Formats: sequence, C-alpha cells, structure tokens
Amino acid sequence: MILENFKRESLIPLPVSFISTVSEDGVRNIAPYSCVMPILRPFDLVCVASAKMRDTFVNIKSTEEFVINMPGANMADKVMPTAMHVPFDVNEFELADLKEKPSTKVQAPGIDGCYAWMECKLHSMHEEEYNGVPYLLIMGKVVHLEIDDDVYNPEDGSWDLEKAKPLMMTESDRGMHFCTVKSIDKFEPYGAMFEDGKDPLSWMYEKKEVPDTGK
Repeated sequence: MILENFKRESLIPLPVSFISTVSEDGVRNIAPYSCVMPILRPFDLVCVASAKMRDTFVNIKSTEEFVINMPGANMADKVMPTAMHVPFDVNEFELADLKEKPSTKVQAPGIDGCYAWMECKLHSMHEEEYNGVPYLLIMGKVVHLEIDDDVYNPEDGSWDLEKAKPLMMTESDRGMHFCTVKSIDKFEPYGAMFEDGKDPLSWMYEKKEVPDTGK
C-alpha cells in the first residue's frame, strides 16, 4: 500500500516526553513532545522539533533552559492536559495535577514520577519554514542527566524496560495510540560495527565518579 508522504508519522514509533519550562515571571509550563532525538553518540546534545507558536518556545527563548522529562506508560493520562492550549499564565503542573521535581542546574523544575530527566541549556535554535509553515529545531546541551535508581544498572549502563515502561505512541488518521517498548533479548556490542571489533568511543563509558543524589 502506497501512503501519502505526510503519513510517515504513522509508521515511526515515537517516544513521548514532557518538556518543562518556566517563564521570566515564574509561570510553570509543561508540553508533551515526541519529535525529540539525541545528536550522535559522542555529543551531549539533544534536538527538539517544535511549532513556533508555543509557550515552550517562548520560555526557552527567554530563559535558555528546559527539562526533558521521560515518563512511563502510567503517565499517559497526563499527555492531553499538558497539550491543551491554555492562557500563558496558567501553571500547567497544577492543571495536570503533577508534582515538581527540583532541578540541579536549571531553574525549570522537572516532573516527579518520570523515570529520567535531562536538564538542558539552550545550545542553538534554528527557525525554518516549509510550505509556508514556520517550525523550529531547538538544540539543547544536557547539563544534568538523571535516572531513577530503581530502573538503572550502574554496572553496564543498561536499564530495566519492564520497570520503566517508557511511554511511546503511534499515530493514525484518528489520533494517537499510546504504547510502550519491550525487550526482545538480543544484544550486540558497538564494536561489532567495526572490522577490528573495537568501539572507538569506548572511552565514553569508562567509570566516572557520579555525585550521590541522595535517593
């Protein structure tokens, strides 16, 4: 079956994240985003694709900070309350009945109950236009990365999908279908991509002292 080009979203399983920001006046904002991706393996950068007319964009442009919160499937009912268009002065933590998680290196709070948090400083912002519609690519530098101790294995950097149940979605003509991911118990080392069997970026994973979060 041949599909129209714009339906490519229906064929790509998308992660669901919540981006939390704070305005210059201290108003807390949350918005769900699925167009989020890391920028290559050596970098500590993430990219968020966004419509231009959003409170998230206004807050990031003015404060140059944001938090990418990774929710589990149990938070699927928080997507629509944070996606709704509401006045700029509405505290969306209160609107969605979510609790703040104090951040370490940015002013914007994280969201309690998620399994991971990426505190970001704005690296760059690219404004583009396609078929007359403006959009943004927001590049953030991750300055503090944290994951729930209950789902993370510090010995090898793996994490428990069954415990985290990352919130995902697929799309259709009618809307969003929420789901999660499941391990298929297959593993390959990064070095398998190279003729000598060695991962040239193995230095990235050398054990480093990480401050105790007190959790």
